[in-house]
Amino acid sequence: MKARILVVDDDSNIADLIRLYLEKEMYEVKTVYSGGTALEAFRSWTPDLVILDIMLPELDGYEVCKQIRKISSIPIIMLTARGETFDKVLGLELGADDYLVKPFEPKELIARVKAVLRRTTGSDSAVEEVVYPQLVINKSDYSITFQGRKADIPPKELELFYFLASHPNQVFTREQLLEKLWGYDFMGDTRTVDVHVKRLREKFNDEAGRWEIKTVWGVGYKFEVK
Repeated sequence: MKARILVVDDDSNIADLIRLYLEKEMYEVKTVYSGGTALEAFRSWTPDLVILDIMLPELDGYEVCKQIRKISSIPIIMLTARGETFDKVLGLELGADDYLVKPFEPKELIARVKAVLRRTTGSDSAVEEVVYPQLVINKSDYSITFQGRKADIPPKELELFYFLASHPNQVFTREQLLEKLWGYDFMGDTRTVDVHVKRLREKFNDEAGRWEIKTVWGVGYKFEVK
């Protein structure tokens, strides 16, 4: 079954170019050109991934991302002409999984789309699960159970949480985590990892102190088990 990709960009030339490259890779693609129609298309068409521009009429990409995250954890790749660190961090904090600055090479976008879909819709039948007190992270079906309740989080956060938790008490640098989980050179923007760790800490905290994502100053992070 073809993966469905929703492309949202107010520049119809860019949107159509992305659509052509994606269709060459046998994806099913829908293009829309405003924030309002993006949300309508998302609800009615149920895509597997969203490629989302930031500068949009009606609602900007940040707001669209925020609204999608209220009802879904499907992956979102944000596109923008902006390249400042603040814009990247804001997009990631709102729940985006990836960030690509215009102008970009279509082949790079395709590579990122494939990497995200491979992680979120992989067909590996082996159960990948880590279990700790009050916490179960299942990478096979991309689910988290925390304090007995299911928790919805973006795929990238789950992958980071699972990776750290499956290597208890092992320290990883930010660069190692970028390489392991993003799978390509993220242009040295190691704050990407910091943003994701911050969001995980805000959502998951063992009050008994039996486990935590711990900062190892000057090095990186580890999932500390006591």
